[in-house]
Amino acid sequence: MPLQRTINNLFTINSVTMTNNPLLEPIHGISLYDYSAANARLANNVPVEDVCKALGIEQPVWEEVNDLWVKRMQEDGEFVVATQMGNYFAQADQHPKLGSLKAAAAAADQGNLQQLAADRYFYEELNGAREAAYEAGLDGAQWILENYGISLGDFQQVAMQWSQVMQQEGYETMNQYLQYRQEKKDEYAARFAEEQGGNVADDIEF
Repeated sequence: MPLQRTINNLFTINSVTMTNNPLLEPIHGISLYDYSAANARLANNVPVEDVCKALGIEQPVWEEVNDLWVKRMQEDGEFVVATQMGNYFAQADQHPKLGSLKAAAAAADQGNLQQLAADRYFYEELNGAREAAYEAGLDGAQWILENYGISLGDFQQVAMQWSQVMQQEGYETMNQYLQYRQEKKDEYAARFAEEQGGNVADDIEF
């Protein structure tokens, strides 16, 4: 069951020892914090040129740094790099060089963004909506942006914050929220199907 696997995966996240780990050493002067914050900004539609300028590197260097950090994550059987990257991703706004970078597009709807960070049910609802949108052949991230003014980068940052909360939850609490997400996903799936003219199976007569 997908729901059960999700719960099991969340409960198998282990604490990470950060001391003297060569996988966390900077690459060409770009630390994991730099790399994570840069990806958060790119996810918020900040041009790569602006990110490179803020970091003081040329774009070819960034491309190599990106490739090498990805390789480290692939080689990391204990998921140390990916786990810490997730923590840093959520702290991108505090980065001394990249924290103030914003995309040229309109800023996120602050009311919806604040609700996403404070209201777990709203967060689970939008997760369900996004999943349903993708399964309906829509761009789920774009749908969230158009309907709620929340970019993919902002959504992912809030998701990192909620993931830390989830690690402290008991099974019953987590199951309650994930069941709610599934209910909302089903509701949005029906909505998207109706907007697209119904499911193909609806037109088949037996």
